[in-house]
Amino acid sequence: MTHRPVRAVMTAAVAAVSADTPFKALAAIMAEQRLSALPVLDSEGCLAGIVSESDLMRKEEYQDDLAARHPPHSHHHRAQAEGLTAGQVMNSPAITISPDVSIVAAARAFDRAHVSHLVVTESDGALAGIVTPLDLLKVYLRTDDEIRDEILYEVIADYLGCDPGRAEVTVTDGIVTLRGEVERKSMVPVAARMARFVDGVVDVVNHLAYAVDDTHLPTAAELDGA
Repeated sequence: MTHRPVRAVMTAAVAAVSADTPFKALAAIMAEQRLSALPVLDSEGCLAGIVSESDLMRKEEYQDDLAARHPPHSHHHRAQAEGLTAGQVMNSPAITISPDVSIVAAARAFDRAHVSHLVVTESDGALAGIVTPLDLLKVYLRTDDEIRDEILYEVIADYLGCDPGRAEVTVTDGIVTLRGEVERKSMVPVAARMARFVDGVVDVVNHLAYAVDDTHLPTAAELDGA
């Protein structure tokens, strides 16, 4: 049982622009293709940075408007507002991630970096795609049946080594309910914890029973009495 990789949810057919792409062309590409960010490539085709819709908005944000409050002073934002090309308005370096890392790692990367896009690159640095937090939420589009089968056969049968016929797994709107019996008491919390790891699970309700209590160690008196 493994989490799905970024490759499974990213946008692979991503538009990229060169560092000398004019400002208005950037706005046109984003509007026409309904994109919120564009990777920027240098003259050798390597990733130079990323430009987002918020970067383009700096030009409006820093326009003179006597009726508006002045934006907070920022040298970087002011430079973006004055930029005329992708290379002048982009953020660099772009935060990148491998297409083979898990969506869990990607979610943590978003949280650490406080960005709205991660550029996905192959091991050789080639552009592979782009991923957003919204893309990561695609795991919650998995059907209840898909989630049920993964828990029953990959968690209960393969990971715990229990007979899946003795366990009952029901999933409703991503909420998993575990019933039936596993072999040992120590397996009960493990089953619930591993079920939570399954992509698309919203919550787990654990009603599992057990055949043998392997958490109770007999005392010396009990052993003597035996």
